[in-house]
Amino acid sequence: MTEHNEAQFTAVGTDIDEVKRKNAEAGLSYNEVKKLLAQSGGVGTAIYSDTDKEEVKQQIHEKKQ
Repeated sequence: MTEHNEAQFTAVGTDIDEVKRKNAEAGLSYNEVKKLLAQSGGVGTAIYSDTDKEEVKQQIHEKKQ
């Protein structure tokens, strides 16, 4: 087994912990971007939306009357 203090490397010598650290500092993750797009009206991101569809439909129909 590997100790926690020991660096882990890929077969070609890439330091796995360094890559993870750089990824964490790189900005938004893929899922964070999808969530942000959903909240601002992105296409194909309905699963991340917190919009109540029925409430929106009701508001639309109230305006038409």
